[in-house]
Amino acid sequence: MKPKALLFDVFGTVVDWRSGIIRDLTIHFETYPCSHEPEVIADAWRAEYQPSMEPVRSGNRGYVDLDTLHSENLESIANQFEFNLGTISQKEWLVKAWHRLPCWPDSVSGIERLKERFICASQSNGHIALAVNLAKYNQFSWDVILGAEVVRTYKPAPESYTRACSALGLQPNECMMVAAHNADLAAAKEQGLQTAFVVRPQEHGGAQSIDLTPTDSWDICTTSIGELENFI
Repeated sequence: MKPKALLFDVFGTVVDWRSGIIRDLTIHFETYPCSHEPEVIADAWRAEYQPSMEPVRSGNRGYVDLDTLHSENLESIANQFEFNLGTISQKEWLVKAWHRLPCWPDSVSGIERLKERFICASQSNGHIALAVNLAKYNQFSWDVILGAEVVRTYKPAPESYTRACSALGLQPNECMMVAAHNADLAAAKEQGLQTAFVVRPQEHGGAQSIDLTPTDSWDICTTSIGELENFI
């Protein structure tokens, strides 16, 4: 069965979060020097991502958006690595770095072409404002923005996938999860979604050791979003 909708993971799959965060940390450290390289801080900040969402997934914390979690995580990292966040507005500018991430080179043209044949939706842990800003920053658009604010939880909670499909009026097997992360696809597959693995070998930099190869028999495996249309 051909899918009716493609649900895209965003951070790492559509956008290159690491280079964007390194870019803005580098700018911040020009005013507030840090003894650690921006790459180290970027990786440490990202490492707090999944753990910070777990209380929401488990029901021990009510839903809060990703800006809130990124802000809390940034404060933790600043304390750990002993660098100054500056004024309130400067800290907010750093948090909003996640709204200014560049797309991978194939993402924009690939999504625009796929929209001619499929519903293309962001299915991210990012909230609506973040998804809108990323699309505007990179000059493309989604047919619909799904994700945390719509499903009221964070991937890979099962409800994050089933509620997204329901929001489109579709059954899980009519939707395909597109992601650069095997764990995301495994969770989606468990809920009955079709799966497409897009390899992003530079997501974590040159020393990346995870998500370089598929860990399951995903429906599609490719090296770019643009190539997806050749397989569906």
